Amino acid sequence: MAAFLDGVLPATLQEKIKSSKLLVVGAGGIGCEILKNLVLSGFPEIEIIDLDTIDLSNLNRQFLFHREHVGKSKSQVARESALQFNPDVKIKAYHDSIMATDYGVNFFKKFDVVLNALDNRAARNHVNRMCLNAEVPLIESGTAGYNGQVELIKKGLTQCYECTPKATQKSFPGCTIRNTPSEPIHCIVWAKHLFNQLFGETVDDEDISPDVADPEAKSEVEESSNGDGEKKIDETVPDDGNVVRVNTRQWAKDNNYDAATLFNKFFYDDIKYLLSMSNLWKTRKPPTPIKWDSILLKQDELDTSFVRQYHKIWSLAECAVVFSDCLKNLKVNLEKLEEGDSLVWDKDDQPAMDFVAACANIRGYIFDILRKSRFEVKSMAGNIIPAIATTNAITAGVVVLQTFKVLQNELDKCKSVYMRLRPNPRQQLLVPEKFLTPPNPNCYVCAADPAIHLRVDTKKMHIKEFRDEVLIKTLNMVNPDVIVDAKGVVVISSEEGETECNEGKLLSDMDIVDGVLLKCDDFFQNYELSIIIVHMDAERDDTMFEVIADPNQLKPKEENAENVKSTGKDNGNDASDGPSTSKKARINDVDDDDDLCVIEDDDDDPSIPRNAENATAEEVIKATDKLRVQSPEKSVATKRKTTTIDDDITEILDSDDEDGPTQSKRTRTSEPETGIINID
Repeated sequence: MAAFLDGVLPATLQEKIKSSKLLVVGAGGIGCEILKNLVLSGFPEIEIIDLDTIDLSNLNRQFLFHREHVGKSKSQVARESALQFNPDVKIKAYHDSIMATDYGVNFFKKFDVVLNALDNRAARNHVNRMCLNAEVPLIESGTAGYNGQVELIKKGLTQCYECTPKATQKSFPGCTIRNTPSEPIHCIVWAKHLFNQLFGETVDDEDISPDVADPEAKSEVEESSNGDGEKKIDETVPDDGNVVRVNTRQWAKDNNYDAATLFNKFFYDDIKYLLSMSNLWKTRKPPTPIKWDSILLKQDELDTSFVRQYHKIWSLAECAVVFSDCLKNLKVNLEKLEEGDSLVWDKDDQPAMDFVAACANIRGYIFDILRKSRFEVKSMAGNIIPAIATTNAITAGVVVLQTFKVLQNELDKCKSVYMRLRPNPRQQLLVPEKFLTPPNPNCYVCAADPAIHLRVDTKKMHIKEFRDEVLIKTLNMVNPDVIVDAKGVVVISSEEGETECNEGKLLSDMDIVDGVLLKCDDFFQNYELSIIIVHMDAERDDTMFEVIADPNQLKPKEENAENVKSTGKDNGNDASDGPSTSKKARINDVDDDDDLCVIEDDDDDPSIPRNAENATAEEVIKATDKLRVQSPEKSVATKRKTTTIDDDITEILDSDDEDGPTQSKRTRTSEPETGIINID
């Protein structure tokens, strides 16, 4: 191998490689390529961890796997395949989650470098924190279509993964999903919720019945109640806001998952109920209820081959056929499980995917919303960006080159590198940054004394929601402990059952109101955070909460604008703007496929100045339309155009005649140096 062949690598690097120990996190498209490169480079000791098993759809880009490996552990098979390249390498594989408690700070301290090849933000955030605490260099990498990036994360030297704001996952109010959908994605989210209600793990905020707690609908109930004086609101509006009080799955089981019964319930009875809420349809086109009997006769004339035509938009009768067949198949799959277990929706599971596509399109017909093909529904439901094998291979190659520099302690040469589909005006396909990006002093993870402001309606958010939605899902803690700083009252404890009695209480019930300081601690991550509560009165369409790392973001927009004007700083490079995260109604967990979603941030555009002083994340994003970039080869500036391709990726065109996308997860502080690639 390279490290053992004189003349291939410098002698000092050879020795460093021979004595090094690496951890690869993720054995997907990039992870397989990284492992292969490390083995061929002569690294003697490697550990790799991945929780996933091999799926048939992985085989087109994860070349350490073959058809006979489908269903097996990715990390174990990757190890076996890599050893065929170099049997002398010691590879240890873990089929486990990197977020499991077995892999704490001491585990990470064993390694000289950690190489990330992950597929989701939560795991990335966790590894970022572990490496910061262990003070181990982390090389973060990822791809999205033809785009790719590689960057070094080193405590005190570079920004960490959470130093810059991340675009929050698009979410929608529950009343929009349940009552007044207007876009295809609303129907798709509703269909996924229906799958979970019937076959999967049920979640309180994923109800699919009409929501009579909708303010518009509720006002109508109040009007009618006041008009006749006979019915009370409490008698017409259930406390939980749901029309049907019985458990949906139990009701479906009692009806033996009969297609006609379920169809009429979800697509006729519930729609008729929605029509009775006339206030909802004063400015909207009302939906059209559909009965099973009205499309039953048309089903007999169908050629069932349409089911495999993934780019075809199914007719209403075709959707009904798929709906019926999927109910039968999913019912059988559910009955095979042990009592209490449930199915998990997977875009690669045929009946599960077909069920969502059919239900989404039926609802689209009812509300006169544009229908989508099964292929389009799959892309939207799974947030999929197509994976390109060559992008993975090139990105993995850059990862190993960066690893060489880290081992030689040449950290100043480890600039972030971004891969592009087509050369930029400087004829660069791999575009390096000119400088290392320093840490954000307002980062709520790597700052000396991390703190955030939490804007929240303390009269509506419960302690359980605060723990699950804010601390765990948004701030990526694992087992948080929370106390009220002024009183020393324990609000949330990581000890099981210790504060269970608090879960149903509102924040205000625990005297957590405007101005209160909370001290949060996650022992497993060795992470402490101060949270300052900022109360807001949330209306129907307002966000449930907003996490703000920069206090300047708490000022009114008008005041911020005046500050910018008075100081003469308009989107400068001063790093003062920290992460800001907001959330409405939870819709679903993003089901990313291996390394398809790496460039996640709509606002992580190379043309957007990072952490502009006195500028909110929203203002920075809006500023992209006004930015102009000067190319050294030309005397005139070229306007950069941005177009949204998907929820998680933005296409950036350097000129009118360039079609290739550009995307970077971190913002460049200046123009990169000339050259095809300048890793050094």
